[in-house]
Formats: sequence, C-alpha cells, structure tokens
Amino acid sequence: MSQFKSRSSSAADSVSKNPAKPATLARAVSLHMEGKLKEGLEEINRTLEAGDGSLETFSAKAQIQFELEMFEEASKSYAKVLSLTPRHAGANFNLAVCLEKLGRWQEASDFFEKAAEADPKRLETPLGLAICQLHLDKTDAAAQSFEKVLAQQPDHPTALFGKAVTLQLQWHFDEAARIYQSILAGNPNSEECLVNLVTIGMARKDHAMIRDYSEKLLVLRPNSQTALEGLATCAFASNDYPAALRYCLKLTEYTPDNFDRWFNTGVAYQKTGDLEGAVKAYSEAVRTRPDAKQAYVNLGVVLQESGQLAKARGAYERALQIAPDLFEVLHNLATVLDKEGSKEEAERIYVKLLARNNDLEDVWFRLGCLRLERGEYRGSAEAFQKCVQKRADWPEAQLNLGISCWNIADPEGAVKAFESVLESSPDSVDALRGLASLAVERENFDQALDYQARLIEKGERSPELFYNTGLLLQKAGQLDDAMRLYREALQERPEFPEALLNLGHVLKDLGQPNEARDCWKNALEQKPELAQGYFEKAN
Repeated sequence: MSQFKSRSSSAADSVSKNPAKPATLARAVSLHMEGKLKEGLEEINRTLEAGDGSLETFSAKAQIQFELEMFEEASKSYAKVLSLTPRHAGANFNLAVCLEKLGRWQEASDFFEKAAEADPKRLETPLGLAICQLHLDKTDAAAQSFEKVLAQQPDHPTALFGKAVTLQLQWHFDEAARIYQSILAGNPNSEECLVNLVTIGMARKDHAMIRDYSEKLLVLRPNSQTALEGLATCAFASNDYPAALRYCLKLTEYTPDNFDRWFNTGVAYQKTGDLEGAVKAYSEAVRTRPDAKQAYVNLGVVLQESGQLAKARGAYERALQIAPDLFEVLHNLATVLDKEGSKEEAERIYVKLLARNNDLEDVWFRLGCLRLERGEYRGSAEAFQKCVQKRADWPEAQLNLGISCWNIADPEGAVKAFESVLESSPDSVDALRGLASLAVERENFDQALDYQARLIEKGERSPELFYNTGLLLQKAGQLDDAMRLYREALQERPEFPEALLNLGHVLKDLGQPNEARDCWKNALEQKPELAQGYFEKAN
C-alpha cells in the first residue's frame, strides 16, 4: 500500500503573550521576509542567549526551525512554548506536526488530541490524528477521525484518500476502490491512488485490474516498482515467462538485495529454460537470505538439471540443514548421489524415504537397481517385487526381478518375471535372452532354440547369440544349421576361438576334415589353452 502522505502542515501559529524585544523581533522578521531563514534563526538565538525567553521568541524560533525542516529542534522549541502555555492549541498542533514528520506516531497522536481539546473546530487536527492512527494500526479510530473531517468537507481529498486507505486495511476493497476511482476521476495523475488500486488487485488476484492500473501507473512513473511488480504478477499468471523475466530483472536493478525479487527472477529464468540464469538468480537469493530453504531447493533443482551434480548436492544438503525433513529434497539428494556414484549414501536415503512412505514406486526401483549392482540379489528381488506389486505392467521392474531371481537360484520366479515382460513388451530382447539362458540351464533345448530363433528374427546379431544357438543345434544333431550359425558368429567376431573350435567339430562330422583342421589350428593360435581335451568332443 502507498505510504499515506500527510497534508501540508504549517507551523505559523505563534504566541502573543510576553512579546520579544521589538527591535530584535523586527530584525528576525525582516530576515525571514527576505528568505534568509538561517540568518533569522541566528538572530533569535542571539536574543535567547541574551536572556530573552519570551513566548514570542520561542514561537518564532520554532516556526523558522519548522520551515527549515529542522523538525527535531522545532519540536523542542514548541515543547518549551507548551511548558509555559500547556493548553495553547497552536503550539500543541504544531508540535504534533513535527512529531508526525519525525515518525513518532504515538506522541504526535497525543498532541493532536490535546490540540483538538483546545480548538475542536480546527479541521487539520482530526486529519493529522487520523494519519497517526493509521500508522499505529488503529483503523477503526482512524476511520472515525477521517469521518469528522468529511462531515465538514465531504470532498476533502486527503480525508477521502485516508478513508479509502482505512477501508482497504479493513479489507473492504470494493468501497476503497470506488473512492480511489472517484479521486482519479478528478485527478488522473494520482499515483497514490493507482498504487493502492494495484495493491487491491493483488489482494483480489484480479489480474485484469492489476494490469490496467499498473500500466497507467507506469505511464506516469516509468520506474514505478509497484507497477513493475504488478505487471510481473500478471505475466506469471498468464505463463508469459519472458515478460515476467523482463520485469523481475528491472526490479532487481532497483533493489539488488531484495530476496523475493531475486527468487522470482530465478523462477522466471527456470520457466524459460535458462538454467544458467536461474542458477545466478537463486544464488543471489540465498546470498540475501541464507536461511531460505526453498531458494536452496530451487537452486539444487536447476543445478541438477544442468548437470552440476556436486553443486546440486551442496544446495540440497544446505536446504536439509535448515529443514531436515524436506521429503522431496531427500528424494532429489538421493538421485544426485546415485548419479554421482555415491551409491551407499543414496541407498541409505532411499531406505529412509521408504520408511516414511512405503508406496514410492520409483524409490523401490532405484533401491532395487543399487542392490542389483552390488550383487545383493535377495534385497534387489524384494525391491523389484514391491515394484511389480504396485504396477504389474512395468517391464523394467519385471526384467530386473527376473535377473534377481535367477541369481538367487529361483528359476521359476525368473521365468515368471521374464514372461511377464514379454506380455507387455513382446519385442523385449533382454527377456528373450533371459528365457533362452534359463532354458539351456534346465536342458530344455527345444525351448531354448525357440527363444534364440526369435532373437535372431528380431535382428539380434551378437556373436554370443549365434554361438549359443549353434551349440544347441549341434547338440540336437542339426549340423548344417549349427555350421551356419558358427560362421555367423565368426563373421561378427573373427577372433572367436570357441566358435572356431566347435565349427571344426561340425565340419569333421560333416566329412570336411581338412577345413576342420584349419579351424582348430586358428582356434589354438588364438587361444592355446583350448588344446586341453577340447578336441575329444564339441563343447
């Protein structure tokens, strides 16, 4: 809300009893008339030093001090007058004005009340009192004081403005807005009314109102911070983040140590995808307010998104120092630690998160992956089982569950998991590989051949696949097909001694001993240890 401006006040009231020496006063008046206020004040001070302590002299001194805006000194001079004439209306009023200028609202209010007792008809007295009451948050009393003025002058502009401010503070926005608008009808350049109408729009979240009065205010005052804040608010509300960024950056120029403005600038940068700008803005925000946890959270997010994991970790850890139980921050920190390679720390946080919320699918998944990576297969199986209980059609979790079950000697569980993968993702090469390998282990060679054939149909061309399929065909007596697949394996990897060795056995059985010997020779050159008993039968 706009700072309430006092009406123009005068300290011209003087005391006529015990007049000062005529010649001295005349010189002071003459200097005053010439605009030589400091010289006139010096003349009066010389008079006081000479022992002339008349009310007229103190009153004159107070008036000149007031005109020189020496409000502290003037208040002391008026207090001296009142020590001699306590109920003097003019002195009480002028002292109240001085105290008002000094922001000493309660003292000013007390002296305005004394002035009202001495002179009830003076219009400026309830006006000054009302302004003090507003600053003292006594809105009901201020409303009554403004009404006293308006009862005598219904169109008094300061009293009307004051009444509107009082209504605004009491959340009577419609009535306050009508008064501001009536003032603007007569004075379109009233910045105070425009400022307060923007503030009312903010309170109402009425973006059309905010935009209208902000634009009008900006015409009158191009650097109005209230107008810029209003337009930034509207830009955020309409998702016009480039415009919001322009306004926010302008505001930070005026107040480089304002936390809220740097924070909003960070949000605007973040929304426009400028992560570098967001990092700088959030860094400024935490500089101005080191205990602002949300600024550290946002800083961590943009650092994480920009790949600056170590710095993101620092931001998250600082946020957790301020507020240790920030759930989302713990989650983000665990993710950063995971990506950064601090697996054990990440796993500890994942467990901590699950202790607070057992339904976090993504956390169960990452915990399972970490356990799988370090060979803790029973724990990984438990984690992935939680995943598929919560979401059965989750191919990645089913696949990892299958691998975990396979490693804890639970082939039935592994088969079930791999088959579940194929139900939702029929083209899953990894699931087919797993099922093929399990079939080989269980000596179900026909089924293994089926799975490996499906892999080849899907375009898989790994030398291991061709080799393993060749082995199965060789054991099944399908020598021509075995020979073809061994050759496919060697085409993919020419230095594959095991494939050469078994190709030699197949060629021998097919009646091609010379070519078989060439294969064995090449296999031994590549891997001499294959000579240990490998020529008695195919592997």
